[in-house]
Order: sequence, then C-alpha cells, then structure tokens
Amino acid sequence: MMLSGKTRQMSLVACSSQTFLKLCQTPAVCLAQCNMSRSLNTRQTNNSSPEGYSGRKYVSKMYQNLGNVYPESSKLVCKSHKLFLYASIVQQCYFGGYNLLPLGQRVQDKLIKIIDQELESIGCQKMAMTTLAPAKLWKKTGRWDNIGHELFRLTDRKKTDFCLGPTHEEVITNILASGPMLSYKRLPIKMYQITKKFRDENSPKYGFLRGREFDMKDLYTFDATLEDATETYNSVCQAYSRILGRLGLDYHQVIGTTGNIGGSLSHEFQLQADIGEDTIHVCKKCGFAANAETEEAQNKHCTDKSCGLSISPSIEVGHSFLLGTKYSKHFDAKCKDRQAKNGFYQMGCYGLGVSRIMQACVEVLSSEKKIVWPQIIAPYQFCIIPLESKKECLSIAESISDDLNTNPRLSGEVVIDDRDKQVTFRLFEAKAIGYPYVITIKDKALQDQPEFEVIDTCNNESRFMTREQIQNLSMLIETV
Repeated sequence: MMLSGKTRQMSLVACSSQTFLKLCQTPAVCLAQCNMSRSLNTRQTNNSSPEGYSGRKYVSKMYQNLGNVYPESSKLVCKSHKLFLYASIVQQCYFGGYNLLPLGQRVQDKLIKIIDQELESIGCQKMAMTTLAPAKLWKKTGRWDNIGHELFRLTDRKKTDFCLGPTHEEVITNILASGPMLSYKRLPIKMYQITKKFRDENSPKYGFLRGREFDMKDLYTFDATLEDATETYNSVCQAYSRILGRLGLDYHQVIGTTGNIGGSLSHEFQLQADIGEDTIHVCKKCGFAANAETEEAQNKHCTDKSCGLSISPSIEVGHSFLLGTKYSKHFDAKCKDRQAKNGFYQMGCYGLGVSRIMQACVEVLSSEKKIVWPQIIAPYQFCIIPLESKKECLSIAESISDDLNTNPRLSGEVVIDDRDKQVTFRLFEAKAIGYPYVITIKDKALQDQPEFEVIDTCNNESRFMTREQIQNLSMLIETV
C-alpha cells in the first residue's frame, strides 16, 4: 500500500521520535557497526589542536550565525522567506534575486543528489546547455514573440539576438535535429540539466517562490511513438513522486495547464500552503485532483455530499508535459520507427523547481521562528554546543565530533558552535537554523559517568544520552 505524502511525513516524524526515546533506554547495540565505521576512516586526528583534524567544523569559522534579528514586524508575509533571511540561508542581492549562502548551498546540493539518484534510476543522462539561447531557435517555434515580457532578451556586439533561457525546449530539440537520425531501438532518450533559469517577473516576491533567477531541473525525453512517450511520461512522474516522498512531503499530483509550453497532457506537483499562488481542487473520495485553472476542475461537480472535495492554495514545485510533436516538427527532428519509417520525435518535458522545493519544504514544515528541514537535506545533522566557560567542554565536543565523523554517512555532517556565547543563545540559533539534533556539553558531561543532553529539534524532545547511545543514534540517520 502506498502512503499519502502527509502520512509519510507523519510516519517519518513518529519513527524518529520513537527511535530517539528507545535509544535513551537501551544498551549499546551498534558498537560493532561503529567500530567498523571507524576502521573505514583513515584520517589522522589530533585532539590537542583544533586544526589537527580536517573533519571538524567550527561555527566561529563559518559564514553563518551572523546575528540577524528576526523581524517582529515586517512587510514580508511569507514565513519561509523571513526564515531564510534570518537564518542566513540566502541574502538578497537585488529585487527578485538572491545569493545562496553556504548553509543554503549545502541543502541544495543534497536535494540535487536525491534528484540525480532518482532520475538516473530511470535511465536519464545529465548534461548542461548554454544559458544564452539564440533568438533564431526561439523564432522557429514562434515563442520569441509569443512568450511576452518575461523573457530576458539581449543583443551582442554583432547585433545577434539572444535570450537568457527560462526553459530549453528549442535548444534540446535542435541538438537532436542536428545529430544522426536515431532508430526506435535507441529510444527513449532522456536528458536533463540543473541550471540557473531567468524570468523577468513583473512583481517578484516570496524569495525563491517567485524570483527572477532560480535553479531548476529540466528534463526532456524523446520517443518514437505516442504510446512510448506516454509510458516514459508515467515513469518520470513516478520518479517525481519518489523524490518528494524521500523528502517526506505531503504533495498532490494534479491535472495541470499546458500554458506556453504546450502539449496534450500535463500534471503539476503541488504542496498545500496558505502562501501558495495556485489553487487546487482535490477530492478525497474519488482521488480527483486538478489545478483550478483547468477545464477539468471547472467542470468537476461533486453531487455526493461525502465526496470530500477541497479547494486550497498551493505551491507548484514540479510540472510535467506530454508535448507530442510540437517542437520536433519545427526543427524537423525525426527518428525511425518500428516500420523503418521516418517520423517526428514524440517529446516530453519535465521541470522541478530545485530552489523552490528547498524553500517550499520550509514553508510547509516549519514554525514561525524555527526551520524544520526534511532531515535528509538538513545542512548538518548535528550541532554540538559546549559550555562556554569551561575549556574541557570544548575538548569533549571535539572528541564527540571526531567519533561521529568516523561514520561515513556523517562525515562532514557535524558542526561545533564554539562561540563565546551562552548555551541558551546558541541553542536558540541552532533550532532556528534547523539542525535535526543538538548536543549540549554541560556539567553532566564532566561526571565520572558522563551524559550529554541530546535535543531532537524536529519533535521538541530532549534526553540525556551516553556516548554509546549517541553513536547508536547516529547509525540510524539517513543522509545523502
């Protein structure tokens, strides 16, 4: 049985909470695994010198925790936008454009790894196309004149027109048209890129949710027949579901509009959120789901009072299109079918808003002043906070960091907040950034049988653990 997105998220949180509580009550059961992990690590450590161990990361040496004050009253109404600015995930460069700071870059890199894994599992190949797209390619399809003012246009010194690509259907189709004619035996071809996209938004707002430049994954597929293209379309949609499922998100796959991209079939992947600028209709009983702008949504009438049709705002994080031959005909891009006849490629295109997903996760999972990431893409899994007044607490923090780093899955996933500030202040900031686990090193850590407070920030639970129990917990954490 496949769980809904919401059920998956609840299950992940419940499982994490139960595991956390159980580890506080059970003896060490994973020491053999921990020792095996240590043997895999060949790095030399030097506990007497912080610089002697390359795996240690100190907050005092990192561009984060910059003392930003959370705006109590602000014109910003988007929760995730405020959290991103406050926690130094992004910094605004210009109206609608944001610099992705180191914490945000780590999150995005992890999200990209998940996307790569799922797309490669269905045979997709990663590539990179030019950011500048020649106007002559866009004029072939008519979109140079039809797409409107959202297209960034520029002219070089030789008076050649280009645009900053918001999408790459023309460029990818030209690649296939310029190469040798492929047989159906070599299809489907599935190529994707994850690059910056540009859109001259009239009124950008909400950070990455509606910006003028953003990171997007765009995938393009080529088949010999419509039947084959539909099969490919379904496999990509299933991969999208796995990506969002691994993030534990409550998503809806809904019938979507084709817009200026075109095609005969379209689906959107939506996250319900009050700040969302889309509206979706979802029937809990029959499974119907569509964007409010579609004919399907406008024609849907639930006469059964128990039908459960709900209408809610949402954020679009993914979109799929079955394009047919709209672009291949313009570029005379052909393949040989099973009857050895030449025919136009049946195409599909599929977008995932990478930077948008990153912010949308925070919008739907977080509280007003504390980021909650999907744990698998949190910037770091552990933050260790030693008591500022005792040097031996810092030494213990470094030792625990070294131990955690011997687990290959947690290598580089631990930060030590060594700043000369009160523990309560640093703990507040750690929760705001969204580290899944915070370990505080205080007086109990100096006892003959030391114990350490371990805080599960997602579930707001705190327990004292031994070092062995901390190692056991670390063995259960999923990273990418």
